[in-house]
Amino acid sequence: MAEIVVLNGSAHGIPSSECADALRERLDREVELAESPAEEVELIRDAEVAVGGKMREEVIDAAGELELFACSSAGVGHLDLDALGERGIAVTNASGVHGPNIAEHVLGWMLMITRRLDEGLARQDRREWSHFQAFGEFQGSRVCVVGLGAIGQAIVERLAGFGVETVGVRYSPEKGGPTDEVYGFDEIEEALVGVDYLAIACPLTDETRGLIGAEELATLPPDAVLVNVGRGPIVETEALVSALRNNKLHAEALDVTDPEPLPEDHELWGLSNVYITPHNSGHTPHYWERVAEILVRNLEHVEETGEYDDLENQVA
Repeated sequence: MAEIVVLNGSAHGIPSSECADALRERLDREVELAESPAEEVELIRDAEVAVGGKMREEVIDAAGELELFACSSAGVGHLDLDALGERGIAVTNASGVHGPNIAEHVLGWMLMITRRLDEGLARQDRREWSHFQAFGEFQGSRVCVVGLGAIGQAIVERLAGFGVETVGVRYSPEKGGPTDEVYGFDEIEEALVGVDYLAIACPLTDETRGLIGAEELATLPPDAVLVNVGRGPIVETEALVSALRNNKLHAEALDVTDPEPLPEDHELWGLSNVYITPHNSGHTPHYWERVAEILVRNLEHVEETGEYDDLENQVA
């Protein structure tokens, strides 16, 4: 009987076997790795805890003793939470595991664009020793972070050493936040006034879909930089392209797009002031370690309380 079963799969190209190894290093409990879909069904029958990206219907049906499913992704929209709830299975997600690496991705783009490091690399490729001017200095700029969850907070933490003014936008501004100013989503235009760098780090919801459209982009100064690591549809693509083509925005860096994947013939590819990575800011070699650490903390809580309730990142 395995107390903990790590389901078959991978995250960002890293196999779930690394999660099993991380748990064995941290826990004095039996941890089994399911190396195939069939093994998932077999091992889950007597397991108390399962870890993985998804729970197939046949796996849920076989889970006779399961108390907790520790989902290895932040999003849980792909899970049948009703079926899990009917069986009394608690569910947690992996919110926060991406914070450090995505924040570094955002800061890397901001600094690259500010200092025009891409131009330096282009001149290196041409073996051209000639000076060029930077776009400016990052110090003293006004940076707005939309979304103050784990990723947004990680961005703000890393901005602290750069001497910038920070503005946060969140669903519940009454909670405050780590930024110098905090606004609600319904105050987005006010928050964007005078902003030099805008980082989108919120999830896609009915409220945030199209949050940044033509009016919001027009509120930004024409030399502003927009970075999106949230979801593509949060920014209206047509309005974005128009702003970039008409010099109403200095540059945009995208890790997410709408549509996604971005078609080869999409006009965003051809704009010199657009920087694109294919939704890979979430990659980190420490992914499974962080997933394991969340589960370890939750199991410590269960040992103290005797209940699978009030867990870190509990969503059901």
